[in-house]
Amino acid sequence: MRGQSTRPGLVLLLRTLGMIALLVLAACSPKREVVTFWAMGREGEVVTALLPEFERLHPGTQVVVQQLPWSAAHEKLLTAFAGDATPDVAQMGNTWIPEMVALRALEPLGAQIANSKLIAPQDFFPGIWDANVIDNTVYGVPWYVDTRLLFYRKDLLSKAGFNAPPQTWDEWRRMLAAIKRQVGAQSYAVLLPVNEFEPLLVLALQQEASLLRDGGRWGNFRSTDFRRALNFYREMFDSGWAPPMNNNQIANLWAEFGRGYFSFYISGPWNIGEFKRRLPSEQQANWMTAPMPGPNGPGASTAGGASLVVFKASRHKQQAWELVEYLSSPAVQARFHELTGNLPPRRSVWATPALANDVYAQAFRVQLERAKPAPKLPEWERIANEMQVLAAQLVHGSLSVDQAVQELDTRVDAMLEKRRWMLAQGQAKP
Repeated sequence: MRGQSTRPGLVLLLRTLGMIALLVLAACSPKREVVTFWAMGREGEVVTALLPEFERLHPGTQVVVQQLPWSAAHEKLLTAFAGDATPDVAQMGNTWIPEMVALRALEPLGAQIANSKLIAPQDFFPGIWDANVIDNTVYGVPWYVDTRLLFYRKDLLSKAGFNAPPQTWDEWRRMLAAIKRQVGAQSYAVLLPVNEFEPLLVLALQQEASLLRDGGRWGNFRSTDFRRALNFYREMFDSGWAPPMNNNQIANLWAEFGRGYFSFYISGPWNIGEFKRRLPSEQQANWMTAPMPGPNGPGASTAGGASLVVFKASRHKQQAWELVEYLSSPAVQARFHELTGNLPPRRSVWATPALANDVYAQAFRVQLERAKPAPKLPEWERIANEMQVLAAQLVHGSLSVDQAVQELDTRVDAMLEKRRWMLAQGQAKP
């Protein structure tokens, strides 16, 4: 009887000691800082495979990834900023960075980069790095890059009498004319979808004059340089080298390329994988990539892609920066390329066998040395949309070149009215 009466007390004592032991262990365990990371699209899916090694190297840090679709990412970022709910780190399209800087949402990274043993600015392609620099301040580190160049039918070009891709506009003109004569009325030499602004933007970036003037206060589309680009763009349609259609009017772009409906196409690195997958094996030797020709020699192209940024409101800025460093290191960049096919922004990573031995990627390596960012303004995406709309009207004969550049300057000047006012009040930097 006596043993039974004392048993409940013993159980209570053991439970109490157990709870005390758990509390002691919890108190002794290192506290883990949770870093939130917003990533978009395919990158948001695969980046989780890279994080266990980061957490092993940084045992006090846990990374929580939120995957966002690209279609909703811009609005989500703006909503988060307005609600003071931004993440610590985010993947951000390069053209969005100026808008976030204007909102004062991003942390300047110059001091961190200067003290970093992993980030070497000189190892990054200069145009891609420059896309992250606003008013001489660095706000992001390039994560992957995107530029546009020529995908072309090597066999059809050879049949037309040319054994190498063009390096100048005049060479390209001769090739386009020769291919068109060869393929006849029902096919074309080049595809320039009129609902895409990138082909015209590439031609415009190859000019010396900026697309905007006076520190981004006014449009500069009536300049001689932009007129030259727009005239060349229109010439491709007027000469019958390009069909006046958008990409939605082509049922299967890769099949049409394979059957020779067009021989040149300006596109980005994702289409390397698409052409490898979608063209039959017997056609794999028929296509190739080439850097963009320019007005008088090898030409520039766009500096797109996405970068890694740290938000100013982050409560874990040191850990956030360590994550940016880790994801930007050459070894991790090489692994990221293996997982996604995205092109790395660091020159040193291009020495890895996966890239050095990829004949289709080599043209991108060359082109990235001549990549140029679009104007770094919050309004840029709206400006690019207007450029595409008016270029389509030009192609369809609704506007002349004079009318198109006049209207484009008028619309862009209206978009930049608030920017001019803010600059006049000292609330923005040119």
